[in-house]
Amino acid sequence: MQNALRPTEEIWEEINNRIRKFIRNRVEDDDTSEDLVQEVFVRVHQKMCTLKNSERLESWLYQIARNVIIDHYRSRKTFVEISDNLSEPEIQSIEPDASDELSGSMRRMAEELPEPYREALLLTEFGGMSQQEMANHLGISVSGAKSRVQRARQKIKDDLLRCCHFEFDRYGRVIDFWEHCCCCPHEINRLS
Repeated sequence: MQNALRPTEEIWEEINNRIRKFIRNRVEDDDTSEDLVQEVFVRVHQKMCTLKNSERLESWLYQIARNVIIDHYRSRKTFVEISDNLSEPEIQSIEPDASDELSGSMRRMAEELPEPYREALLLTEFGGMSQQEMANHLGISVSGAKSRVQRARQKIKDDLLRCCHFEFDRYGRVIDFWEHCCCCPHEINRLS
């Protein structure tokens, strides 16, 4: 990016695809993503005169995109009116959902990860340590700890997506899954 302020359209053309991808990775569908990209463009156009340091343009644009995403999710909150006379709900036997079934295999999969990802995931997800505590325990930076945990999660996710098909509800929760290859660990094989 050049230091001098340029026309909004020129700036937008330069960063449009990156902002579009940034937003798409954080919302549920393409239509919503496109709406939010347009909202970012409108806000950038309206607030361009408030940018004090042109060297910080790109981070400023991403901050606007983050704010648009936050506003989107805030606007989706729904409120339910609750009756004044609430009775005790009946306790129902709740059938475990697919993610509960799958979670039993997660520890074994975590134990099979290469170091240092195995240790990171076992300490945080199964050992109850925060990423800050893990960083202190291992003598690494917090960003290094976060990176290890994220990479470990991604490795497990990639393995699962490679060998299983998942169905998700509208909130992104796993509601069903089944094996579509023979590479799954035995514990993940669906018992129906």
